Amino acid sequence: MLKFYSFGPGANSLKPMLALYEKELEFDHKLLNPRVFEHHAEWYKKVNPRGQVPALDDNGRIVTESTVICEYLEDAHPTAVKLRPADHYDVAQMRVWTKWVDEHFCWCVSTIGWHRHVAKMVQHLSDAEFDEMVARVPIPEQQVKWRRAREGFPQDMLDEEMRKIGVSVRKLDDHLRDNEWLAGGVYSLADICNFSIANGMQLGFADQVNEYDTPHLVRWIEQINERPNVKRVFAEVPREF
Repeated sequence: MLKFYSFGPGANSLKPMLALYEKELEFDHKLLNPRVFEHHAEWYKKVNPRGQVPALDDNGRIVTESTVICEYLEDAHPTAVKLRPADHYDVAQMRVWTKWVDEHFCWCVSTIGWHRHVAKMVQHLSDAEFDEMVARVPIPEQQVKWRRAREGFPQDMLDEEMRKIGVSVRKLDDHLRDNEWLAGGVYSLADICNFSIANGMQLGFADQVNEYDTPHLVRWIEQINERPNVKRVFAEVPREF
């Protein structure tokens, strides 16, 4: 039995969750609560020493990193539903898109998300409580990010991340103007991984993602949301925050 650890249907947790649902694989879903920093608990760091979600336990073999988990599911648990194109060149193009979302698109959206939402999770903590929480974070770069979130991100950094978001959504919209899907003419991990970051931007970033400025991106987001197994994810899995 597969066991999947996540924060619920959003961002990086959503990527393998969508793959699991689209492939209709059976799995045990363990939702962690980020509000109490459950991903930094000692029991979870035995699963993933980096203290990050998502993670997949396949009969004791732990796979981490959201896009890697998606690829692993395609290789280790093949089903009639294929989430990679058939052609090798198209698979390469799919991986260009998944690499881009992991290295660029995800990061600028994440910084704004930390500024708007994650920072609120530590505002009620005393300095001593906050320091104790940060000490449990196993990745030094993440410790820096937590401290920056509590102190407030510099405005020039936020402005630059918003600029990058603008570039990113225009890149997606330009490609989707002439393509139904991102790679190989089929719904693939390229779409799943980018959708997991882009979904909801019509609300959270409405000045940049809307039917006037990015109509093709909005069409693609709505089209994916209409898929039956995508609907199942949002109907069945609660959001933790």
